[in-house]
Amino acid sequence: MPQRCQNILVLGGSGLIGRYIAEDLRLRGFTVTAVARRYATSQRISADDLEMPIMTLTADQLARLMTERGIQMVVNCLGVLQDGPGMDTAAVHRDFTARLLAAIAATTQPIQFVHISIPGGADSDHTAFSKTKRDAERLIAGAGVGSTILRPGFVVAPATYGGSALIRALAALPIADLPSDLASRQFQPVAVDDIAATIAWLCEHGGNSHRAWDLMQPEPVTLGMVVDRYRTFFGTDRSTRIRLPAFLLDLGAMLGDATARLGWTPPVRKTAIAELRRGVSGDPAPWIAATGIAPQTLAQMINRRSATIQDKWFARLFLLKPVIFVSLVLFWIVSGFIALFVSYDAAAGILTAHNFPPALVAPVTVGTSLMDMATGVLIAFRRTSAIGLVWGILASLGYMFGAALLTPDLWIEPLGALVKTGPAIVLMLVALAMLDNR
Repeated sequence: MPQRCQNILVLGGSGLIGRYIAEDLRLRGFTVTAVARRYATSQRISADDLEMPIMTLTADQLARLMTERGIQMVVNCLGVLQDGPGMDTAAVHRDFTARLLAAIAATTQPIQFVHISIPGGADSDHTAFSKTKRDAERLIAGAGVGSTILRPGFVVAPATYGGSALIRALAALPIADLPSDLASRQFQPVAVDDIAATIAWLCEHGGNSHRAWDLMQPEPVTLGMVVDRYRTFFGTDRSTRIRLPAFLLDLGAMLGDATARLGWTPPVRKTAIAELRRGVSGDPAPWIAATGIAPQTLAQMINRRSATIQDKWFARLFLLKPVIFVSLVLFWIVSGFIALFVSYDAAAGILTAHNFPPALVAPVTVGTSLMDMATGVLIAFRRTSAIGLVWGILASLGYMFGAALLTPDLWIEPLGALVKTGPAIVLMLVALAMLDNR
């Protein structure tokens, strides 16, 4: 009888799967150390949730962490979708896994290793994401440690990020439908509860052997069926839709890749579309036979409760979020550019007409134009977006109050430029409220 694992290390404890697993195992009575590079404030629910630069840890440091915590099982939930600024698929999936395996081998106590991978086979791996995931699987298979590779299908969970959020958003959108070739792709789902139950089973029954399981419902499901099930959930299943042409997805992926260079993590990128087109399929029979777990069906996963207002709001606003941020970036950059390069004389003339000191007209016109463009640039980059939004709100209020004191007649000019500043401030407040990803 294998010894029960009591102390568990979950790597990637802030992600969709890692966060749920850590919380679920704690409720089952296990002692869980969850590690992430950074947690959202709302995720810091335990003293055992550690923030540290995981990707920079050496094998010796990882081994020390396991030894100090008396770890008996390591669950690796780390993963990135695509290479980009601060993201390296090979470093996360392959190189880190190699260091992790070396750390496990270096410890004196026996440690089970559970690795979250992806379904499919090497013959269908065409992206850096899938190829490096498969590289990690080969390293694990040859490491000689007790290990289990879990290959979950499309994960349905209470939380939703990235691709799962995009699918919900498409279902809540009453006018658009997926291209027919994408809607027909096999897309086997799995409930995050079933993944957590599998890891709990491994804690009780795991051993020194190596195995790999596909985790998903056995009945065939397509991506279109998943979206349709969410439409029933949201109550949008009776609306008429226009089927989107495939090129729009490729265009969206190009734009997503461009915004990723600014530090954002858009759900529509080249790799995401390629993985959707590949589909999600596998053979869950060995997993079901070994564990006795009866996987939930798609209907059970999604329709076990009614959609709440927060479900509906999030899904409807998800696709509006990039539109809001792009419009604000363009608003600030274009308005500053026009005042400085296109209509400089008119902009300066407003100050001159209101008896502004002549020596200050040019500096104020140039300075405010550059400030506007800088605000747009700050909003464009994810790391500085919050600063740009706050500064934009303060600048807008400054323009409004300054005009009230120096040029009050601008408040009643026919086009109502100053009056329209109020809704712009409200839109920036909305953007601030939507800035968090998790």
